[in-house]
Amino acid sequence: MTARGIAPAMADYAITRPSPVGLEETEARLREALSNVGFGILTEIDVKATLKKKLDLDVEPYKILGACNPKLASKGLAAEPELGVMLPCNVVVYSHHGTVIVSAMKPTSALRMITNETVCDLAAEAETLITQALDTALGTPEQKTAG
Repeated sequence: MTARGIAPAMADYAITRPSPVGLEETEARLREALSNVGFGILTEIDVKATLKKKLDLDVEPYKILGACNPKLASKGLAAEPELGVMLPCNVVVYSHHGTVIVSAMKPTSALRMITNETVCDLAAEAETLITQALDTALGTPEQKTAG
């Protein structure tokens, strides 16, 4: 199954993988794996609950986790104070037609417009760590997009 078959409009800005386990276990594994590579969860948005409350919409489970590596963030902010508008690195866990999906921001793509070499190096390091966390949590290769 391609990433485009899993969720519409996938692009180069995300690392997307299906999970071999259920939603709650996926989230627990993901939180632990991110923690093990230095990321904490600063924010958590339950999109399903929010849409139900605000718009009375029933949608599949969808949670946004705002992940931050303090060491990398502090170095990035010291090099480029406006970098804060791009933080934290969002990681989403959701269900799509019965399949649990994890999709994480790809820092090198998201920060492509920034020319500060230090920030670019930090984005590459963050991406490596996020990919490592997904590998640990899910044990599956990155989904490739078509087109």
